[in-house]
Amino acid sequence: MSKHTVGIDFGTESARAVLVDVTSGRVTATATLPFPHGVIDGSLPGQTEHLPPDWALQHPEDWLGALEHLLRTMAQRANSADIIGIGVDFTSCTVLPATAEGTPLCLLPDFAHHPHAWPKLWKHHAAQPYADRINAARTRAGGAFLEFYGGKTSSEWLWAKGWQVLAESPAVATSMARWIEGGDWIVWQLTGTETRSACQAGYKAHWQKDSGYPDGAFLRNLDPALPQLLDRLAPPHPVARRAGGLLSAWAARTGLRPGTPIAVAVIDAHAAMPAVGAVGAGQLVAIMGTSTCHLLVDSRRTAIPGISGVVEDGIVPGVFGYEAGQASVGDIFQWFVRSAAPARVGTGDAAYETLEEQAGRLRPGEAGVMALDWWNGCRTPLVDADLSGLLVGLTVATEPHEIYRALLESTAFGTRRVIETFEAGGVTVTEVIACGGLAERNALLLQLTADIIGREVLASPVQHASAVGAAIYAAAAAGESAGGYADLRDAIRRMGGTERTAFRPRPAEQRLYQSLYRDYLDLARHFGEGGTTLMKRLRRLRAG
Repeated sequence: MSKHTVGIDFGTESARAVLVDVTSGRVTATATLPFPHGVIDGSLPGQTEHLPPDWALQHPEDWLGALEHLLRTMAQRANSADIIGIGVDFTSCTVLPATAEGTPLCLLPDFAHHPHAWPKLWKHHAAQPYADRINAARTRAGGAFLEFYGGKTSSEWLWAKGWQVLAESPAVATSMARWIEGGDWIVWQLTGTETRSACQAGYKAHWQKDSGYPDGAFLRNLDPALPQLLDRLAPPHPVARRAGGLLSAWAARTGLRPGTPIAVAVIDAHAAMPAVGAVGAGQLVAIMGTSTCHLLVDSRRTAIPGISGVVEDGIVPGVFGYEAGQASVGDIFQWFVRSAAPARVGTGDAAYETLEEQAGRLRPGEAGVMALDWWNGCRTPLVDADLSGLLVGLTVATEPHEIYRALLESTAFGTRRVIETFEAGGVTVTEVIACGGLAERNALLLQLTADIIGREVLASPVQHASAVGAAIYAAAAAGESAGGYADLRDAIRRMGGTERTAFRPRPAEQRLYQSLYRDYLDLARHFGEGGTTLMKRLRRLRAG
């Protein structure tokens, strides 16, 4: 019988599992389960008090319920003896406070009503003031670590979120023994051993292989309490390695073999690179979903202003992995269809189909509407969660599909700026590969992106790329003796997908977008780089 690995992808609203043949890379089974509580941004479960603006939490019992259901489903699709490994990817930085035994504080009766006791989802942006204070100190002794993170930390990353807990909830800060990423926590549940991922530690906690975490003296100068977080972080472990074996209790609950190898966790977007077989220098992979993460690898470590990070062995052992991104992409389209599109365009999938068909008939600039893609703030190149979305050019004659077109274009403009940021920093982009849910469903977005960036966009047909990538990491973690592979590159060669569908720039549209891109940059500079502080003032008013 063929050997298989399981990849489990924990997303923003749901979790997905795939069963992958380790010889061919073929996906033989899939399953998805939505999180019952979704994104907790209104009020805590069982509570009526509304959370402040920019909060985004999750429920760890949603994760455990999905984990058990998905593993059990995969075990029913294959002989458990032929499932040789399990890989986990997770949104990041999604981080939670836990006891020394791994119990999330929010599940303890004394802390269920404490918002800071709950896992903070990646798009929790209420920690921006703490990120600002870290960034303001970057020129002090010990602040040089930020040069490998674009020159700034983010409200989305571990240190700002942790400082917010220390400053705003002393009870939680005192009681938490571990400050742990969701992916690492899942691996802990499955194996009984806390194993911190070098991927998540590197990109989100500013850990570097040659220097470790940020200097304790630097942190102490910011806040005497801040070095406490260092004691709550476990030593990082390389990706594509075995974190431990499946506990007997989890084997009994799922039907899998006790001791089945569990791989060190990875960030969800980063797992997609092996899945699409893109591990060569210059291959930029855009994982397009709720947000878009732009990843590539290179043999050199270069400090590039405005990116999210560069980490040795962060994605593939032996090279430096670069991350940049846009905090808002699919989220923007979902917001528009849910909250702003009139009923006449339809609902759900039908609304997207109608808007895409109508928007596709427009010429560049025909509607006279332009947008900025900052609904969740700007990640690259400004690293500023206090920025917000913008629509310009609306009139009483503006139609819904014209706004939708402008929103699509805004995310493509943002992708062009990411590419230009990489290349201005000395890292060449030779190929653009798109994958993820939006790349699978929205051909118009891919075509507009090609027109706007002036390059081919190569869409990978690999579905559920992050989950497939997690399964590839699991095959490397299992090792040759178990039927897997000696290292990650061997696993990628056999299991990674290399098929592509090319979206080529159309010359007429490309010429028009050259001018419109300059207009986009003018808007971005005015609202994000000193022309006005209006967005920040409005956000402060919204926060009360």
